Amino acid sequence: MSGHSKFANIKHKKEKNDAAKGKIFTIIGREIAVAVKEGGPDPANNYKLATVIAKAKANNMPNDTIDRGIKKASGEGGNINYEQITYEGYGPGGTAIIVETLTDNKNRTAANVRAAFSKGNGNIGTPGCVSFMFDTKGQIIIDKEECDLDADSLMEKALDAGAEDFSEEEDSFEILTAPDDLEAVQKALEADKIPMVSAEVTKRPQNYVEVTDEEAVKCLTRILDLLDEDDDVQNVYTNWDE
Repeated sequence: MSGHSKFANIKHKKEKNDAAKGKIFTIIGREIAVAVKEGGPDPANNYKLATVIAKAKANNMPNDTIDRGIKKASGEGGNINYEQITYEGYGPGGTAIIVETLTDNKNRTAANVRAAFSKGNGNIGTPGCVSFMFDTKGQIIIDKEECDLDADSLMEKALDAGAEDFSEEEDSFEILTAPDDLEAVQKALEADKIPMVSAEVTKRPQNYVEVTDEEAVKCLTRILDLLDEDDDVQNVYTNWDE
């Protein structure tokens, strides 16, 4: 795992500039709307909403913006229905790509995702064509600088709480769980006041693919950048070994 990414982040949600920060806020706003619709506006009784709020605060979303999003989703303004659609496909160099979207216009989203793949010489595949190459896991990331515990103590707490795996990176700790166990492990760490950079269900490639051809790298980067820029795209997962 070592060396695959800062904060063990295998996704390509880049916060390069203010525009990217705005994209993050759009993503989180939609996740708030879906969470409220599914479980209600009270984060104390809605774990999914509580997790999205934590993510919002980690990305410096203002509290009043979070509150407005919750109120809008639970009131008369919350009648926009977002549909979750996942696309799977192939990038240059034999890479696999999964794109998770949340959209109020699936025709627009489908066209944009297809265009991103096409412009980077990739191809959209059928559902399930690459997802078997990834494992769905709960993932908790902890910044070493923010954590008072050493690796062994933190690992012991995580495993006792039900985690499956623990690893140490240069600047962070990563805890993996079964998707259904994420909430229990997160709450156990919160009870011990252990700060977390993120806690979410993610997809991890079983194996990474190295791309050495310069043109293929350029095309693959093009696909990922175009997907990053699309407001309908929530998450992008790839097995590209950067």
